[in-house]
Amino acid sequence: MSGWTTIEKIRSLEQRVTELGLKFAKYPHGDWTENHNALCLTPKDADSLPVYRRDASIYAGSLEDLEHWLRGVEWARNYDEMHKLSNTDKRAAAEQKERNRQLMQSIKESKRAEGVEL
Repeated sequence: MSGWTTIEKIRSLEQRVTELGLKFAKYPHGDWTENHNALCLTPKDADSLPVYRRDASIYAGSLEDLEHWLRGVEWARNYDEMHKLSNTDKRAAAEQKERNRQLMQSIKESKRAEGVEL
């Protein structure tokens, strides 16, 4: 694969990945040049996908396999929405609840480190 079609394909994948709260990252297990087919997806920023560590490899594999993986994630989200199990608002609320839990945990740990009783 090479040329403009490849660039458009990668841009399209990057947009889909970003919408899921992810970003492309360097494959963490070895030099990129050793395994040129491997890429990795991690949370895109501090607020995205709060249940994962910031350096978590959510996906690792080839560009071609990424397309299949994304279809599976999108299918699962659509299926949950059809059954009213989840939607964008419910997902955002659950993620905010997790961010709040992590913030409280961080505050408690810093108070303990300062020797303050809670």
